[in-house]
Amino acid sequence: MEKPKTLYEKIISAHTVKELDGQGNILLYIDRSILNEYTSPQAFSGLRESKRKVWKPESILLNVDHVNPTRPIRTVEMTDAGGQLQVDYFRKNSKDFKIELFDVMDKRQGIEHVVAHEQGLALPGMVIAAGDSHTTTYGGLGAFGFGIGTSEIEHFLATQTLVYKKLKTMRVTCHGTLLNGVTAKDVIMALIEKIGASGATGYAIEFSGNIIKELSVEGRMTICNMAVEAGARGAFVPPDEKVFEYIKGTRLAPKGILWDKAIENWNKLKSDDQAIFDKEVEIDCSEIAPFITWGISPDQAGSITGKVPNPQNIEDPQKKKDYEQALSYMGLKPDMKFEEIQISHAFIGSCTNSRIEDLREVAKVLNGKKISPNVRGIIVPGSTQVRDRAEAEGLAKIFIDSGFEWRQSGCSMCLAMNEDVLSPNDRCASSTNRNFAGRQGAGSRTHLMSPAMVAASALTGYLTDVRKVNGSTI
Repeated sequence: MEKPKTLYEKIISAHTVKELDGQGNILLYIDRSILNEYTSPQAFSGLRESKRKVWKPESILLNVDHVNPTRPIRTVEMTDAGGQLQVDYFRKNSKDFKIELFDVMDKRQGIEHVVAHEQGLALPGMVIAAGDSHTTTYGGLGAFGFGIGTSEIEHFLATQTLVYKKLKTMRVTCHGTLLNGVTAKDVIMALIEKIGASGATGYAIEFSGNIIKELSVEGRMTICNMAVEAGARGAFVPPDEKVFEYIKGTRLAPKGILWDKAIENWNKLKSDDQAIFDKEVEIDCSEIAPFITWGISPDQAGSITGKVPNPQNIEDPQKKKDYEQALSYMGLKPDMKFEEIQISHAFIGSCTNSRIEDLREVAKVLNGKKISPNVRGIIVPGSTQVRDRAEAEGLAKIFIDSGFEWRQSGCSMCLAMNEDVLSPNDRCASSTNRNFAGRQGAGSRTHLMSPAMVAASALTGYLTDVRKVNGSTI
C-alpha cells in the first residue's frame, strides 16, 4: 500500500521530472512564472550570452512593479535613470523572447503577487517559481510557489525546470475564534512571533484548522505571503469552493468542460488523512489580539496591548543582545507601552495587504474621520484593477477625505522605492511584510501591523488598538 502523503508531497511528486540522488534533490517541472523588471535582467542577459531561447514563453508573464513611481498621476517615465534602464530592457526582453508584458501604463499592471491571481495565472496544484521570496503568496490559492535567484530564473527560462531539494513538512493548525479586530495578518504575525524568524527554515507549511477554512481567499494569501518571514520556502492552504469561486472566470482559468475537469482534480488536492508531517504547530487563535512589531525582525512582535520588552529579563545572551540592538535602532525604551509610541508615517500597501478586502477594512476605520496632522498617510493599491475597483466603490474618496494620499500601484514604500522613502528616524505604521533596519529608508523605523491597525494609528498619531477606534475593547 502506498504511503499516505501530504499535499506538498503530492504536488512535488506530480512535478518531478527526475530523481537526481537519494538526498532529496530532484529536477522539478515549473508550470508558470511571473517576473519583474528588478530581479530578472541578469537572467535574460545570461540567455543572450549563451544564445538560448525561452523554452515556454506562454507560461510566463512580465510585469513592472518595483521601480515604477506610484505618484497619483502615472507617467511612462521612471523616476531615476537606473529604473528607466531596467524597464527599457524589460520591454526589449518581452519583444525579443516573445513574452507577454504588463507595462507601467497597462490597466492590468500591479504588484506581481496581486496581478497573478487577477489573471488566473496561479491555479490550484501548480508549481510556480519567481524571482521574489513572497511567491509563497500563491499558496492561498492551493498552488505551491517559491522564490528563486537570478541564476535559477535563467535555468527555468531555458528549460522550464529547476534543480530542487525537497523540503520537510510542517502543519500549522489554527483553531478557536478570531476576536473582534483580529485579522489574518495578526494570525501569521502571531505564528512568526511564536516559532521565530527561522522557525520554519527548511519546511513547507500547510495551514489548516477552522480559522483557515473560515478566512477569505485574500486572507489566506496574506498568511502564505508572510510565512516566508518565519523562514518557510513554501506555504499553502488546500483549495476549496472559496478558491474555485475566486478564480473562476479569470483570464487564464480553464473554461467550459475543462473547468469541470479541473474542479474534479482540484478537489483531490489535500493531504491524506494518515499523512505524517515532520513538525506540527498549533495556535489557539482565540488568544490573539491585534499584533504589532516593535523591533527589526518580524518575530520581534507582540500584542498592541503589551509593552516593549526589557532585555534585562532575557536569559539567552544572544537574544538579549538582539533585543538591545533592536531597541537602540528603533529608539524605544524598555517597558514603555506600545500605545505610547508616536508615528510620523502610515503606509498601506505591498503584496501582503493591498487587495480590495484590505482597503474595505481600512475604509471602515477611516470613514468620516481625519488622520493626525502629524502623520503622512499613504495608500498604494495592489494593482490598477484594485485601484479602479476602490474608486468605483467609493473607498478612494474616504481615503482622500481622511487625509491619506491615494496613489498608483507598485511596490512603493514596502522596500523604499522611488520617492516613497522614509528619512532617518521617521517612524511608520506599515501593512508590509518586513521591518528590517533600513527597509523603508536608511535609518527609518517600521512597525508591521494589519491595514486596519495602520489606519487606526494614522488617526491618533500613535500605535493604536483598532478596537478602540471601532468602539470595542474586546
